[in-house]
Amino acid sequence: MNDLIPLVNKLQDVFNTIGSDQIDLPQIVVVGSQSSGKSSVLETIVQKDFLPRGNGIVTRRPLVLQLVNTHIASMLPSSSSSDNTSSDAPDRAEFLHLPNKQFFDFEEVRKEIEAETARVAGQNKGISKTPINLKIFSKNVLNLTLVDLPGVTKVPVGDQPTDIERQVRNLILDYITKPNSVVLAVSPANVDLANSDSLKLARQVDPEAKRTIGVLTKLDLMDAGTNSLDILTGRAYPLKLGFIGVVNRSQADIQNNKPMAEAFKSETEFFQNHPAYRAIAHRCGTTFLTKNLNTILMNHIREKLPDIKAKLNSLIGQTHQELTSYGDPTFTGKTHKGTVVLQLLTRFASDFVAAIDGTSADISTKELCGGARIYYIFNNVFGSALDSVNPCENLSVQDIRTAIRNSTGPRPSLFVPEIAFDLLVKPQIKLLEHPSLRCVELVYEELVKMCHNCGGKDHARFPKFYAKMIEVVSELLRERLSPTSDYVESLISIQRSYINTNHPDFIGGGGAMSALEKASHKKKKEIDRTKRLSAVNMVLSGASLESSINREESVEKSVTNALNNLTMHQADREREREKPTHGSQHGGPNHVSTPSLNGSPHGSSAGGKDSFLNYFFGGPQQRVDRSVVLDSAHRPGHVHNLAKEMIMPKTVLDGEISDLDRKLDHTIETDEPLNLTEREDMETQLIRSLIVSYFNITRKSIQDLVPKAVMHLLVNNSREAVQNRLVSTLYKEDLFNELLQEDDNLGAERAKCKAMLDVFKNAFSIINESM
Repeated sequence: MNDLIPLVNKLQDVFNTIGSDQIDLPQIVVVGSQSSGKSSVLETIVQKDFLPRGNGIVTRRPLVLQLVNTHIASMLPSSSSSDNTSSDAPDRAEFLHLPNKQFFDFEEVRKEIEAETARVAGQNKGISKTPINLKIFSKNVLNLTLVDLPGVTKVPVGDQPTDIERQVRNLILDYITKPNSVVLAVSPANVDLANSDSLKLARQVDPEAKRTIGVLTKLDLMDAGTNSLDILTGRAYPLKLGFIGVVNRSQADIQNNKPMAEAFKSETEFFQNHPAYRAIAHRCGTTFLTKNLNTILMNHIREKLPDIKAKLNSLIGQTHQELTSYGDPTFTGKTHKGTVVLQLLTRFASDFVAAIDGTSADISTKELCGGARIYYIFNNVFGSALDSVNPCENLSVQDIRTAIRNSTGPRPSLFVPEIAFDLLVKPQIKLLEHPSLRCVELVYEELVKMCHNCGGKDHARFPKFYAKMIEVVSELLRERLSPTSDYVESLISIQRSYINTNHPDFIGGGGAMSALEKASHKKKKEIDRTKRLSAVNMVLSGASLESSINREESVEKSVTNALNNLTMHQADREREREKPTHGSQHGGPNHVSTPSLNGSPHGSSAGGKDSFLNYFFGGPQQRVDRSVVLDSAHRPGHVHNLAKEMIMPKTVLDGEISDLDRKLDHTIETDEPLNLTEREDMETQLIRSLIVSYFNITRKSIQDLVPKAVMHLLVNNSREAVQNRLVSTLYKEDLFNELLQEDDNLGAERAKCKAMLDVFKNAFSIINESM
């Protein structure tokens, strides 16, 4: 039993070397408010004046205090000679931060605590979580491990931080929340127990009060006629470990340096002579508190030791596994280095191939990646991009009409020229080139991303090696990008080089005409329906349908009369030309011969010129389509003007030669209003239908061929060549030392992990030796 507390102290020393708190060691944590007598209780237990004193918050860092009884330690077989634990040795103190220095004057111990506190926590009365480890060797103490914490405060004083209360409470909770800690709750007896901050915090972490021991101080300062007998006997506030009353030295006794022996004597006399505490005097006082704490701590250690051993065993296994993951830091011989290089190259290539095939062990569940991402690019991104392309983008009606006119040359066309279709559809196929090339780029970017995601800790261990492998694979992908893009461009060029109008899915001229006829018939039915609705609306609005019909017939009659007058006028002019002029029978100078259609030189007179131009541009022989006239006449305001133009046609003979020259000079009708004839409208719609049909065929082919080309030329080629490229480029003896140069941070992590493993093994062996 006496060896258990030194055992925990050894474990604590071992863990302090690496600053690890992964093991929750059994210890007694002292909690109390400011001026509750907490420091006096500790000094009385140690029987030395060694703690800083003053106004306000004095303890600003946790003080881990290990008490070692030199008399008991000298008789223990497990004690080492280096501890110098002889029963005749003087009392001394050692700090963890000063391993080679011993303090025999405890006034210097106080000054060192104050200096070390100020060094870390500063001068502004702030606190710090970094503990101060102090070990005291004396024959007058019992083996104990105590942790003195800052006193609970309410209001910031002086230059203390405004949240000092929250900081202190959080620090205390960090220690007492651990299940292996025993809470020593110090409360002054002259204050109502309901206001005890220490008991309130203890109840928060230990609601069943199984690991809380209460200490009542300042019993000698209670008002006359009052006592704390109910509390000390457990009737007022029951604790499993009970309450213990103590009487410490007063401030005057401390200032007068009252010896500890006299203080113990005064405390014993107080309890034995007090009428209320006389019956329980043997369970009160600092001596009983020290013995009780020693017993409680040993029993607690004995109870928790198997759990500590199991925890250490688990930590040893975890730490050993982590150390193995960092790899062997030593590489002996070129053969060993070559093996490591080849293993890393093979693993990198396997990870790259697995990412493409979707067989990687680390498949993400948050986002698409690798081969699945490439599939998404082909079917969603690329497909949507092709569907968004308009077959007739940037192709206006004017462009189609101009292409038709240019493709016929000087000859009128009986049918829609095929040259116009070829001329118009090729630029539209070119629109598929940009999304196709962008598809290649997206797949390339995804492969580069996969390359950067390959590798684990082994590759992070050698950053230069990892960077070289990424560089080699990236170069391979860049090499494959150019031929893939060129081939995709050639696919578009192939489609534009030959327009296969015999394709089985092509709508053709007959199909297009049939579709246009159906659309025209549907449109006509819609117009008729609209007219009928308009007539019904006119009747419903009170207008006379009969008067509307009469007006329409009147307009048609006017147009008919104008057409008849025009025909008669043309006939009279023809008769005038055929009638011989007086004096021309003998071929006089005024004789005008009738020109021939092939332009014979007999037509040099005005009459001959008139006939030639009439032949070329229409002239009097031109006949106006009656249906067009009637259709135009139905438009309001056009009847009178139309009849006038038909009766008085303008020709070159009427003095319009300058207008003719102007028209012949204008080869491009940029400002001409877009008024399509029925034939032009039909031709335009027909060409547009053929373009859409053929474009859809080409789009479907491109949507099928481009992913196949990308997979063959870029993805599969890189997938098959990656390992050979890595080995041929990087597996060289002169590169081994450079490639296998470790990261400095990883080396430090390995050293830290190895140190922790050694500590855990050492602690495990200490427990095994004691059990």
